[in-house]
Amino acid sequence: MKLLIHWVISAASLIIVAYLFPGISLEGVGPALIAPIAIGLINATIGFILKIVTFPLTLLTLGIFWLVINALMLMLAAYFVPGFYVAGFWSAFFGAIVLSIVSTILKRIFD
Repeated sequence: MKLLIHWVISAASLIIVAYLFPGISLEGVGPALIAPIAIGLINATIGFILKIVTFPLTLLTLGIFWLVINALMLMLAAYFVPGFYVAGFWSAFFGAIVLSIVSTILKRIFD
């Protein structure tokens, strides 16, 4: 049940981010439900490896480089999910920041 709640919260967060940022768009509910799964899989595999490999750079930048990694993973998810589009790096960068904030707020409310 907790997994379902997190999935719905992630989908809702993505819809909010797509509404706020013109560089991020969703074509309907389907991509909004599929994209969080893709983002989760990418974070669990490639993201985990990237965070380990780039840890020294992350330390030097005081954690800011993780924002770059999150932006790249959001762009990668958009590449694999039809109907989910990210216009460029900066849209992904700021979208990933807002997505993290909105997800955290919604998880604290509903979790």
